[in-house]
Amino acid sequence: MAKIKKLMPRVVFNKLEKLYQEMQNSYDQVAAETGFTCDGCPDNCCNSFFRHHTRVEWAYFWKGLEQCRPEIRREIVERAGEYVEQMNTDLSQGRDPLIMCPVNFDGWCVLYHHRLMICRLHGVPSTHTAPGGRSREFPGCFRCREKTEHLSHVPRLDRTRFYHQLAWLEQSYVGPKIVKMDRVNMTLAEMIMHGPPFKQ
Repeated sequence: MAKIKKLMPRVVFNKLEKLYQEMQNSYDQVAAETGFTCDGCPDNCCNSFFRHHTRVEWAYFWKGLEQCRPEIRREIVERAGEYVEQMNTDLSQGRDPLIMCPVNFDGWCVLYHHRLMICRLHGVPSTHTAPGGRSREFPGCFRCREKTEHLSHVPRLDRTRFYHQLAWLEQSYVGPKIVKMDRVNMTLAEMIMHGPPFKQ
């Protein structure tokens, strides 16, 4: 393995913001090609059960959370605690949790600029090639599938390079000690309850 170089958090966050913009550009292109839009959707994907896997996104999200007004931050933390409690109950009973994200207020994400990669890429059809060469495809949300079911060729967003770049940013943020650390596997609510991944 090549030597892992740790970068200053502000440098990593700047690169992460640029990566997020590249994701948005690719997402917008596929959405335009498929005619997909979230406008008027009867569902809200913010109640989807997602786990996240990088400390760099976790830390960047917390940067946004700390910029919230104190009363909003307190409510988000309270909601996160309720989310984790309900999630654990659902999982213990063999159910997939279907709980609204703690940062969704009246149908809108109050930390939209700091949302994590999975939140950004969810919706449109996508594909991903794993390191071993195995390809996985995601059909998109139910509304996007309705938009694309008549198409002979469905445009897809290729997540592969985004995953690779995010993995590099994770190494750059954590530094050499990453090789001894467990992989992150947490919901956003758990990240909120835990606090930032590292104390600054």
